[in-house]
Amino acid sequence: DGVVLVDPEQVKGKKVYVMLSCTFRYGRDDMDVMGMAFRRDIFLCSRQVYPPLQDKERSVHTKVQEKILRKLGDNAYPFFFEFPDNLPCSVCLQPGPTDVGKHCAVEFEVKAFCAENQDEKAQKRSSVRLAIRKIQYAPDKGGAAPSAETTCEFIMSDKPLHMRVSLEKETYYHGEEINISVDIDNSSNRNLKDLSVSVEQVTNVVLYSNDKYVKTVAYEETTDTVPSGTSLKKVYTLCPLLDDNRDRLGLALDGKLKHEDTNLASSSIVKDEVLKEILGMLVAYRVVVKSNAAGIVGSSEVAVEVPFKLMHPKPDPVSEDTTDLVFEEFKRSYLKGVIGDDDESPAEP
Repeated sequence: DGVVLVDPEQVKGKKVYVMLSCTFRYGRDDMDVMGMAFRRDIFLCSRQVYPPLQDKERSVHTKVQEKILRKLGDNAYPFFFEFPDNLPCSVCLQPGPTDVGKHCAVEFEVKAFCAENQDEKAQKRSSVRLAIRKIQYAPDKGGAAPSAETTCEFIMSDKPLHMRVSLEKETYYHGEEINISVDIDNSSNRNLKDLSVSVEQVTNVVLYSNDKYVKTVAYEETTDTVPSGTSLKKVYTLCPLLDDNRDRLGLALDGKLKHEDTNLASSSIVKDEVLKEILGMLVAYRVVVKSNAAGIVGSSEVAVEVPFKLMHPKPDPVSEDTTDLVFEEFKRSYLKGVIGDDDESPAEP
């Protein structure tokens, strides 16, 4: 939901439309100029807001819209969009220091433009664009606490090695510590050493390229060993944060607005009836516990992976209703020296 402020004298008898778009971008920004389309519109929807098709006083407004309409006066017109269930969330891949102009992201934008009809191409000087984010919150009820285990049998060893890894819950919030329970019963004739615990982010770019990125976002290399005939029960704690991974190329982040920081990308939740290709990028997380079982004839890696979800908590509806609004004057001239004349980046008032 939002509001558009219209100057009837500037509109000069034309109509004002608002468009919501979801776009997947992949590749270098300058390729679009060369005629090579490295972007795909996943969703487009437009509404006429002026002249209004419905009496403004009779339409239903959200509390935020009511505040804005009272502030802006009679020339402000509300609009409302509803996201389809199959749309992805805002997400982008973090570029490296030398990746100037490269971009891989799912982006959302609201654009208000003045035209004779909604199919007419919007001119830059007759439009205002605002980048927005689509965020998916953690479900109210999480699944069962995840766990995984493995049993390894070795040559010249009568008994096996057993490793079990478990988490306290399925869904964790950004910035929350993850307690990882490791239970090892080493009945084999090998000595277990080089035990490490990590959190990995797995990103699949399923539109265009089908690339896969696996990035370690939290890691601890322990000094713990499990000699033959002994056992180990211990809890390790990791906290995956963007602050510890600022320079990691290809790391998936939640979509961000200009001049605002973001965080590691949230886990993708895909409904059964939705085609994965439409989502652009899929993000998942897993805890990985690795160790080496050393013996006379060499060493073997022992590893266990446990998937989990990393998401935002659902906001308190009371705090949303009491949100204070700050109004700032916006003019395109304010962007001189900040955004070039040919820059197609969304301007944010």
